[in-house]
Amino acid sequence: MTELPDVDELTLEQRVRLLSGGDFWHTRPVPEHGVPAVTLTDGPHGIRAQSATSERFDLSHNEPATCFPTAVTLASSWDEELVEEVGRALGTEARALGVAVALGPGMNIKRHPLGGRNFEYLSEDPLVSGRMAAAMVRGIQSRGVGACLKHFAVNNQESHRFVVDAVVDERTLRELYLAGFEHALTARPWAVMAAYNRLNGLHCTDNPRLLSMVLRGQWGFDGLVVSDWGAVEDRAAAVRAGTDLEMPGTAGDSDREVLAAVRSGRLEREHVTDSARRVLELVGRAPRDGSGGFPVERHHALARRAAAEGTVLLTNDGTLPLSRQRTVALIGAFAESPRYQGNGSSLVTPTQLDTALEELRGRGVNPHYARGYEPGDSERNPTLVAEAVEAARRADVAVVLAGLPGAYETEGVDRQDLGLPAQHDDLINAVCAANPRTVVALSNGAPVAMPWVDRPAAILECYLGGQAGGAALVDVLHGDVEPAGRLAESLPVAVSDVAANPFFPGRPHQVEHREGLFVGYRHHTTSGVRPLFPFGHGLGYTTFEWGAATVDRQRLGAEESVTVSLEVTNTGDRGGSEVVQVYVHDRTGVVLRPRRELRGFAKVRLDPGRSTTVEVELGPRAFAYYDVERAEWTVPRGTFDIEVARSSADVVHTLPVELTEGVSTSPEPPTTPPVATDDAAFRQRLGGPVPTPRAVLPFTRESTVAEISSTALGGLFARVLRRATPVGEDALGEGAVTGTLDRVLSEMPLRGLARLSGGRLRGEVVDLLVDALNGRRVSTGVRVLRTAAEAVGGRIVGGIPFRRETRGISRDTH
Repeated sequence: MTELPDVDELTLEQRVRLLSGGDFWHTRPVPEHGVPAVTLTDGPHGIRAQSATSERFDLSHNEPATCFPTAVTLASSWDEELVEEVGRALGTEARALGVAVALGPGMNIKRHPLGGRNFEYLSEDPLVSGRMAAAMVRGIQSRGVGACLKHFAVNNQESHRFVVDAVVDERTLRELYLAGFEHALTARPWAVMAAYNRLNGLHCTDNPRLLSMVLRGQWGFDGLVVSDWGAVEDRAAAVRAGTDLEMPGTAGDSDREVLAAVRSGRLEREHVTDSARRVLELVGRAPRDGSGGFPVERHHALARRAAAEGTVLLTNDGTLPLSRQRTVALIGAFAESPRYQGNGSSLVTPTQLDTALEELRGRGVNPHYARGYEPGDSERNPTLVAEAVEAARRADVAVVLAGLPGAYETEGVDRQDLGLPAQHDDLINAVCAANPRTVVALSNGAPVAMPWVDRPAAILECYLGGQAGGAALVDVLHGDVEPAGRLAESLPVAVSDVAANPFFPGRPHQVEHREGLFVGYRHHTTSGVRPLFPFGHGLGYTTFEWGAATVDRQRLGAEESVTVSLEVTNTGDRGGSEVVQVYVHDRTGVVLRPRRELRGFAKVRLDPGRSTTVEVELGPRAFAYYDVERAEWTVPRGTFDIEVARSSADVVHTLPVELTEGVSTSPEPPTTPPVATDDAAFRQRLGGPVPTPRAVLPFTRESTVAEISSTALGGLFARVLRRATPVGEDALGEGAVTGTLDRVLSEMPLRGLARLSGGRLRGEVVDLLVDALNGRRVSTGVRVLRTAAEAVGGRIVGGIPFRRETRGISRDTH
């Protein structure tokens, strides 16, 4: 820890200087007091440190680092020790690359399977999210660098993410969207990132209730709150609310706003001082220099093991694991051009890249290989399918690698449907018809439709396995390791089976969470809608027997815990792992609850014939709900069933317990409709009127490029902006991604352009633009619009968070 001056030794101007970045990735130094700049950078599943030779922010020139499996894959391991080990590796690499804070883990709830950033998030369940995120934080910070929980809060879609207002009732907010963050804070992360969106009318960065009352006051968080990049609307309001550090830097534009607010009395100096102190504390904790290197091969081996641990065996008729004597047809271009991570700010330049084709050949296997499809093309190609069918017919077993191209899953844009590209569905159907011993291995970051689900001999959900995912798949196919994953999200048959679907992604300025608590398996188990595969599901290569389950007490008070115990035995002929999941069913009749809610879990590994006693403790919060009238967590009095299960749909043991203390009435009785489909029901759930979405007119700083394009001046601005945004082949690639760029630009608010412009577009210029668009100062409007668009265009491309994945992988191993 570096000795730094006390905040009281700094002038007001110096304190304000600390509250915004120096550029895209660094805090601002105060050299006259010996305060250095430190680096924050993306790092949910790999450190994305921009190369020092790159002149501006981009995604194409990063230092090589280990690309670990993404969050969706890591969470599927249900293995906190493994996730903590990956965190330690991330922390080691961050330190080697001179990074003080890794911006991750991402832990927003997967409200809808079409969320464009779901690959970067952990689970639809707050307990799994919270425990996995806490493990990641412990691992990263054990190496002396900081972790940053994100995105706080209710940032559950990419559509209009800069301006959309998430309207959600208090109980749902507390029990579902905040609970994971609350648990992860037990690991004491250095930082929390305030999200882009509004929450119940206020930007998360400007929200004192969210940041000061809940995060700091009720949960005791004493670290730094940093804005998401370009999220701040009103810098003075954000300081007052508790956003300490604005990123990226605005070349002093924010300083002027804050100083003017202090001098006018709109912002108290104490708020500036408190935030400056927290920035100094973070800088003081940060390591000063990179350590010079990291164990490249050891981290690659860890990435390979983690990919297998997160692979979920959805179905298997006994074809897996493969016999060494069988000939194999390997089908699908992902076998040589793997889909292994998501597009966006988390994009990592890997230290190396394994492919399934190379791994098989390295083992002396010469598979019948057929491309089957072009990796970046979703159009049907009968010729490639015919070649694949011929390869499948010549082999004992066919392995089809299918999934979603990178353009389908990217930060900034939500998916349009659950389907795979038509070419992939055609390929799977045709190969299954040609060879009934077909194994399908999926590469995707979120649920996909499987109209062919009953046809393959086995289905592996590999998710996005990172740089070693290709080799890990071969390990799993041959049984060198087992697919040890369990789904941390439900896989629906269709989007119509998702309770949130009628309200997703909502209108540009507002999304209503009318489904309340009924997300994922909470909806399926309550409504009786059967998923394609349930939350918690996963098979293995061995068998387990569960003995009788017991509880250490059958009657308990409101503040007491209960421990569930059972013996688990590996009855198969090989080692394997099992996940014991403990759910709670409220039978008190006091309050509306989902039929089944996960309240504890444990993962165990056993050799053949070995047994162990699994114990899972449920604390008082396992039985509590958030009572909006009492404004506190409350336990209802009566009977609960503790359900010991293999998944949310496979309960093995049911153990009744009695809560002898607690309330007998609630604001939301069990007769309340689970989904508030009409305005009256939603008003009742909200405890007030349904907010009116922000109007398009008059134009404001919040107006998006698409909205102002309806005017002649705004259309000119948009055209100049698009022409001034230089995008090369390495940044965009195929046409589908080019369309993504257009959409992200169109949804960008004017103040977001300013915040991401590095000071090239000042706040007062934005105000001139708004005046011109609203019919004032029209004489200067054209000049101002053209100048602003050209000034910001060359800069803003760096904030567009995606590029095409290429095979040009750096082999620099530090």
